Amino acid sequence: MAVNAKDVQALRQSTGAGMMDCKKALEENNGDVEDAKQWLREKGLAASAKRDDRENTQGLVALLIEGNVGAIVKLKCETDFVAASDQFKAEAAELVKLVVAKGTAAVAERSTILDDLRITLKEKIELGDVVRIEGKPGSTLDSYVHMQGGRGVNAVLVEMSGASTELAHDVAVHIAFARPKYLKRDDVPDDVVAHERATLETISRNEGKPEAALAKVVEGRIGGFFKDVCLLDQPYAKDDKVSIAQLIGSASIIAFAQVEIG
Repeated sequence: MAVNAKDVQALRQSTGAGMMDCKKALEENNGDVEDAKQWLREKGLAASAKRDDRENTQGLVALLIEGNVGAIVKLKCETDFVAASDQFKAEAAELVKLVVAKGTAAVAERSTILDDLRITLKEKIELGDVVRIEGKPGSTLDSYVHMQGGRGVNAVLVEMSGASTELAHDVAVHIAFARPKYLKRDDVPDDVVAHERATLETISRNEGKPEAALAKVVEGRIGGFFKDVCLLDQPYAKDDKVSIAQLIGSASIIAFAQVEIG
């Protein structure tokens, strides 16, 4: 019987068998995918476990800046051995080049190559976060990548106005260490702030804080929350007596992005 090309591709991804073997397996089993998997297994042509069910918490982050455009791509796999392989790193490098040149959606152009990589390296390989920042005219774009075992595991892009390259790099290094979720207080969603206030109020009350002082105590603690999650409020990683807002002075942070493995 004639088989659907999409079914062949799906069977190939989930079993690790070759394309022609998958086509034959479907033909021999009247297009039944589960029977085809069993057929491949019995013939010794399938991987020992379905890749779709595996954990892929390893991998790497690739970062590239060209001109006023920067991009980060996370490529995920199952083991640090594969993450450190030349073939895996080369694919991540190609993906991030494509994102810089054409935009985040362009990664779809390499879907077939990623399918082949899954079969060659025998692991569940997937794209994770894909980020692109196109800097405004006159802005400064810089980055930081933390390396581990010869691969990037923590990558940061930051775009600033009125800043030197050195200052932008210092801010990128800080972001890698401090992991802010937002740029400024106004960026924190109202529901997130309300939930945190309610939590802090409960904690303070459970600690026996007097009811009359509760509002003041909670207000003080909500300031600590903002210092944890807002970049401009955070104490600078290299000098905690200075906030990031104080560090950058008259300069401004336009955008930032952080992508990590794990």
